Amino acid sequence: MLKEKLLDYLKTSEDYVSGEKLGEILGVSRSAVWKEIRALRNDGYKIDAVTNRGYKINGVGDVINSSEIKTDCVIGSEVICFDEVVSTNEECKKLGYSGEKEGIVVVADNQTGGKGRLGRAWSSRNGEGVYMSVLLRPDISPARLSSITLCAGLAVCLALREDFGIDALIKWPNDIVVDGRKICGILTEMSGQLQKVDFVVVGIGININTREFPEEISKKASSLYCIAGREFKRSPVAKSVLTRFDSIYSVFAEYGFSAFRSEYEKYCVNTGKRVRIINRSGEFEATAVGVDDDGELIVLKDNGEKTAVFSGEVSVRGVY
Repeated sequence: MLKEKLLDYLKTSEDYVSGEKLGEILGVSRSAVWKEIRALRNDGYKIDAVTNRGYKINGVGDVINSSEIKTDCVIGSEVICFDEVVSTNEECKKLGYSGEKEGIVVVADNQTGGKGRLGRAWSSRNGEGVYMSVLLRPDISPARLSSITLCAGLAVCLALREDFGIDALIKWPNDIVVDGRKICGILTEMSGQLQKVDFVVVGIGININTREFPEEISKKASSLYCIAGREFKRSPVAKSVLTRFDSIYSVFAEYGFSAFRSEYEKYCVNTGKRVRIINRSGEFEATAVGVDDDGELIVLKDNGEKTAVFSGEVSVRGVY
């Protein structure tokens, strides 16, 4: 794509580049270069133009595109961006069915039908968050699928803590919370047979610059803006998460979730807290004591019995 090629060249240039030279490099006319410069400015790039010198990038606004998000890793090596989709997971599943390679990422500026766990709606308004889905083709049994979701949660948690100074924690299995409020949800979907996974789609939604939420979730949800009191550029957050996820996933593929068990527990807000579990077996309260090597939540019942929880709704006293 001409615009992306122009952008890549301007990013690597330390000085001004004339329209004539850019046209020669890209094989187009100076007027075509000018047209793409205007398009880049509309996208949020600050590009200086000086007579007899040419063009130079002088800053980037809150831009969501593949050039800003793609990584040098497997995950994020190719990024497809949309202005609006019903759901990035649905778009990513289409790529999975068509045989696209592992690691491709679908990102949208807005989702009209984003969903979280148990089919709940996920607020995905234009310009406010990171909404992206990752296509994976792990060589694992379906029984180990839930561990990938925990790995994604850990990736988000570490990216926010270490790269953006946000005191993020994980509410088992994969909600990211700050001060008891949810800022990120993760939805993993699989296509496969009884004993074989064909592909997995991991959807990640992060509230970035949201300033207010619908009344029904206003006491449970938050955003980076609400926490830090400032706006964040979304693409660097997305890229940081994808880079972390790639690092964790590559180790997971060889050694399983046990390689990250202790680190996950370190940031798991459930640990040591009273929790209420609602699953197919019924409803009960217990104390969470950690996770096992498969990522299941280990709880201590009031009768002294320890048991593993692998599915269902888990609420944490003092959180939600």
